[in-house]
Amino acid sequence: MEDFPKNHNLILLGQPALNTTLQLRLNSDFKSRVTYSARLDALAPDTLTSYINSQLDLAGLPHHTFTDEALHLVLRVSEGVLRAVRNLCTGALIEAVRDRVKTVDLMQVNAVLMQPHWRHNTRDEPQQPLVHSNQKSRAAG
Repeated sequence: MEDFPKNHNLILLGQPALNTTLQLRLNSDFKSRVTYSARLDALAPDTLTSYINSQLDLAGLPHHTFTDEALHLVLRVSEGVLRAVRNLCTGALIEAVRDRVKTVDLMQVNAVLMQPHWRHNTRDEPQQPLVHSNQKSRAAG
């Protein structure tokens, strides 16, 4: 936060969770720089399905790359958030490559959902991510 230029304003467009995050005291410096904000409502399942299909078209993949069950799970878990749909679909496609299959099914989507950042209950997860570096810390040097 110290490196953030003091003379900049922010324009934010985001899901309601972004505003909630900005309310935290830790983010008060960001919040004080917001010039304009707008709320994006959750997108409808039909809109998200059209988005997924358009992205599959761009990649040259058939629309049946995701089974109906996998697609419904993606739509349900994403809760209408476009970024969540994109990230979950990308992760599921990576899992399909790892599994050497051409169709994304529940197995691939669930494999992504088992990753720590998709879990809603982070009670058992470390508070800060572990960072490994080969550089000496400033305190040690």
